[in-house]
Amino acid sequence: MDLSDNTRGALFMMGSMTAFTLNDACMKSLSGELPLFQALLLRSIAVIAFISFMAWRAGTFRTRISRKDQMLIALRTVVEIAAAYFFISALFHLPIADVTAILQALPLTVTLAGAVFLGEAVGWKRLMAILVGFAGVMLILRPPFLFGEGSGFSVYSIYVLLAVVCVTVRDLCARRISAAVPSMTIALAAAVGVMSLGAVGSITQPWQPVSVTSVMWLAGASFFVIGGYIFSVSAMRSGEIGFVAPFRYTSLVVALILGLFLFGEWPDRLTMLGSGIVVATGLFTLYRERLTAKRQHLGLRPR
Repeated sequence: MDLSDNTRGALFMMGSMTAFTLNDACMKSLSGELPLFQALLLRSIAVIAFISFMAWRAGTFRTRISRKDQMLIALRTVVEIAAAYFFISALFHLPIADVTAILQALPLTVTLAGAVFLGEAVGWKRLMAILVGFAGVMLILRPPFLFGEGSGFSVYSIYVLLAVVCVTVRDLCARRISAAVPSMTIALAAAVGVMSLGAVGSITQPWQPVSVTSVMWLAGASFFVIGGYIFSVSAMRSGEIGFVAPFRYTSLVVALILGLFLFGEWPDRLTMLGSGIVVATGLFTLYRERLTAKRQHLGLRPR
């Protein structure tokens, strides 16, 4: 059966989000086995080896990169390092579904940041959707100043928000990098940055013996994160971004299933309500972006 480009792109996106979430589950399973930085370092070594081989096969290392793109790649790598630290730290201490649900606010934050910093057109409907989406995030986080003491809020809740901010900056940098720069170059720089974080951080923590169980979780994390990279690149090159992007919410469904069966976790009603609001507003925002792009293509004024 022949599949359309959009259908293939959607399947690749679903595969990418599933792989990344499985990687998260493997890393979370390591929280009781290995220190954070040791786990990051060991996983990064495997990821860098694979990406370097793929980049070499593709002739990526022969590509000349402008000074501007070098600076953007450097900035993107710095925020990638920060995002990895904040995200994995939160993942080690919070339910996987809660962390994943908050990350679903990314389409909202990227749209808002694009309007503020890049001057991209955003109508009042999308702005309202962003505000409602942030209200959904507050339901998941439940900060004490809104819900009182004992709401379950912790410093790791702030870490997830910081990870969202870092990933938003990362995506804005990616938008500004020239299309002539190979994706493998950008991915390799990020992987080296995260490995450096693990290497430096591991000096401050005593290393733990790597058991057979730890090796299995590390192998799983490495395998799935590499699969996530491959599928995500394929998704972006197979179909229209406006059609493919909504399928990124597959990660929340996978996180709910993994949280229940691997960790015995299930979100409460407020978290589920907040997650639903974030997903609904994200889907609406992506729909409006696709509609705006069509209107601009036809020479009509965005609204």
